[in-house]
Amino acid sequence: MNIYVGNLPYSVTDEELKNLFQEYGEVTSAKIIINRKMNRSKGFGFVDMPSDEEAMKAIDQLHGQDYQGRKIVVNKARPRKDQTI
Repeated sequence: MNIYVGNLPYSVTDEELKNLFQEYGEVTSAKIIINRKMNRSKGFGFVDMPSDEEAMKAIDQLHGQDYQGRKIVVNKARPRKDQTI
């Protein structure tokens, strides 16, 4: 399951995000989204967990919790819509 994680501190790294979710099960990837122009975090990222059961447990436990001074938003990621300008 692909999980959206928002309201993250800008200093959080991919590895820190992965470690946060590994408490709940196997994590196949964790990626902080970077603003290319400013070369810094956009304050959100995505975590992929192969077990839906473990992913739902992580979502339930982490959503709204304090992480490095911020209440994080954690939920199932929605499919990406094609961006047309």
